[in-house]
Amino acid sequence: FMDRSICEGDPHSVIEGMAIGAYAIGARDGFIYCRAEYPVALERLEVAIQQAREYGLLGENIVGSDFCFDLQIKEGAGAFVCGEETALIASIEGRRGEPRPRPPFPAQSGLWGRPTNINNVETWANVPPIILRGAEWFSSIGTERSKGTKVFALTGQVNNIGLVEVPMGITLGDIVFDVGGGIANGKRFKAVQTGGPLGGCLPVAYLNTPIDYDSLTEAGATMGSGGMIVVDEDTCMVDFARFFLTFAHVESCGQCTPCRVGGKQMLEVLTRITEGKGREEDLVFIEELANVMAESSLCALGKLTPPPVLSVLRFFREEVLAHIKEKRCPAGVCKALVRARCINACPAGVDVPSYLALVAQGTYDEALAAHRSRNPFPLICGRVCPTFCEERCRRGQVDEPVGIRWVKRFMADSELARPWTPPRLEPDKEEKVAVVGSGPAGLTAALRLAQWGYRVTVFEALSVAGGMMTVGIPEYRLPREILQAEIDLIVRAGVEIRLNSALGRDFSLEDLLDKRGFAAVVLAIGAHSNRRLGIPGEDLKGVMSGTVFLQDVALGRAPDLGGSRVVVVGGGNVAIDAARSALRLGASEVHVVYRRTREDMPAWAEEVAAAEEEGVSFHFLTNPLRILGDGSVKEIECLHQALGEFDASGRRRPIPVEKSEFRMSADVVISAIGQTPESSCLRGEVQVNRDGTLTVSHDLATSRAGVFAAGDAVIGPATVVEAVAQGNLAALAVDNYLRGRELALEEKLGPYMTAELTYDLEEYGKVKRTAMPELPKESRQGNFTEIEQGLSEEAAQIEARRCLRCDLEYVSLIEEDLRKDELLTVSPSEG
Repeated sequence: FMDRSICEGDPHSVIEGMAIGAYAIGARDGFIYCRAEYPVALERLEVAIQQAREYGLLGENIVGSDFCFDLQIKEGAGAFVCGEETALIASIEGRRGEPRPRPPFPAQSGLWGRPTNINNVETWANVPPIILRGAEWFSSIGTERSKGTKVFALTGQVNNIGLVEVPMGITLGDIVFDVGGGIANGKRFKAVQTGGPLGGCLPVAYLNTPIDYDSLTEAGATMGSGGMIVVDEDTCMVDFARFFLTFAHVESCGQCTPCRVGGKQMLEVLTRITEGKGREEDLVFIEELANVMAESSLCALGKLTPPPVLSVLRFFREEVLAHIKEKRCPAGVCKALVRARCINACPAGVDVPSYLALVAQGTYDEALAAHRSRNPFPLICGRVCPTFCEERCRRGQVDEPVGIRWVKRFMADSELARPWTPPRLEPDKEEKVAVVGSGPAGLTAALRLAQWGYRVTVFEALSVAGGMMTVGIPEYRLPREILQAEIDLIVRAGVEIRLNSALGRDFSLEDLLDKRGFAAVVLAIGAHSNRRLGIPGEDLKGVMSGTVFLQDVALGRAPDLGGSRVVVVGGGNVAIDAARSALRLGASEVHVVYRRTREDMPAWAEEVAAAEEEGVSFHFLTNPLRILGDGSVKEIECLHQALGEFDASGRRRPIPVEKSEFRMSADVVISAIGQTPESSCLRGEVQVNRDGTLTVSHDLATSRAGVFAAGDAVIGPATVVEAVAQGNLAALAVDNYLRGRELALEEKLGPYMTAELTYDLEEYGKVKRTAMPELPKESRQGNFTEIEQGLSEEAAQIEARRCLRCDLEYVSLIEEDLRKDELLTVSPSEG
């Protein structure tokens, strides 16, 4: 594509370059090899060659000299293997485009046995300006070992696609985020594939890699033809590698066995992995086969077929293993492994299409049952779920995603007048299980274990149950009566909740296991400790942590902020919740100071927008230096930041701008830069990681037998639905441990259902996403009244019918596979 654009846009540069090259080496004949599928390029090359002849720049005695040189155009059929120089020579000679062994090299014996110089269009087009402006000028562009510029065909999931010419040495990140305008649709960068179909895929960690031949080769990629494909989080790297492997296999000339057979075998293995039929030993096989192909293939096509696959195995191994060990495609692409993209995106695996379909039918009890089979908190998650499902909703590719959370909330609210009691699913068991912590992970684990017949006791250090749901999420987002309604159902299931019972103060793990007779313990202690700012003045009166501030607000101990100037430091949801709560408590000004950009904030975009609407001021690329005051806070001194290199998260690292200090008046400073688990309560009874999270195995078992861990204490500060998923897994781990077996989660929670489609999808193909009614801004001052007011029944049912029912495609695929298996199974009497 890059070379075609040069031939179409400036064919004379190629002709001039080839003429100069021919003069330098004494060649008389030149050939331009061009695909027949490029009619515009061919036409313009013909015109340019004819013009050059007319001006005496091609042919006999060029410009009156004894130098003779002419050009011919050779049309090729587009075989990729003809990019290999000996195959290209064979094609020009009229033979099948197949490579031959080297030596002899074309420079020794090439076209019709004559010494031949082969270069691509871009190289020849660079020759005239180098001759005109000199080597020193050309060398001033690029790096020490890679001079000049390079044209890339930038494509994929970036905002600006097309041909870009950049100096050698520019970083991958600069091309993707500056030239390419960043990732399209607000998605996250995942990888960039350089070098065309035989190149390698480089992940976030390589965004600072300079674009030059040596650096790309060292990183595991190639410059190649200049193709550059950027992919986002919605791309499955296994399927991505399979796509390029398919291309290479089809384009193989078949002349040598390593390429012909090796490529086919590698493709079969990779296809099997995308279908959930892979084995871990397949990865070893691929790596060994890749070495054989690289060492013994006849040409570069065979040698370079494996790199796209090997780079995926190297940089995205966990994603590959998820396909093999968990039969799961994290990106939600591989059809055989993805019931629906929304289900796949939900950490708890909630059956979204089924409960949406049931809401559309008006059968809310069945819809709630479908939801609760994976997540027991539809009331809570209908208000505070971050909607991972909506991010992957296929309807979003048509217009806007289905308002899944809003439908969920309506569904759950419809049952408030008739509280649900979880059923006992298995006979009573003798064992007692202790759960430490009553957040979403702890309560989920407790409920599952109680439903499976265990006697469960939850120990909570605070005077209220609910963990961060109670003391970390303000009531304007999650009203207490709503939260309490779902805590009550845990109690109705037979779970005992003991408040004011703190691990490390009132009991130890040894006490629970050895003295109180618990057969197993689940640690769900959350991540309630705030990270310190680490700046002077942090201990002044008026400085408080975000988690402590929100906890005090929740427990009725809110500070008097009437008329105060409040500065919140941080960019996550805790920071935004603290800022909006401070406004409701009467603060005259609330400022949020964040060291990165708005786009880099981990807080939900809708929460940031709501905070701005309510009057919170944001200061981006701003970092606090010190807090000033005489005993209590008076000012905070900050420093402006600029964007530097990319960090491991794919965001540009903020760097200080010299002499940009400024001060802001403040009476209160709230620090909300992250949380860690409070692991000191464990007193060394289980192993802890350096970041404070608990060390666990794949089944959430800690270093002490019979003790498991889940939730934020394991994965760090996360969301309610992620904690629910952890609670499900912890309950399964305890059950397997006590029963001495290895059941999978689906065997315990039950299979997914397939709700009947009772309406015509076409009727709702153009229906726009509904809007959530909200409390007016002027009515939010001085109170914590819930902002979102909920959908009407009619609006909820219409919104539910916007679902495209992707799950039915999966069901159809599975049924087809079953029919194939039945046809392949022949009984002895029939055979």
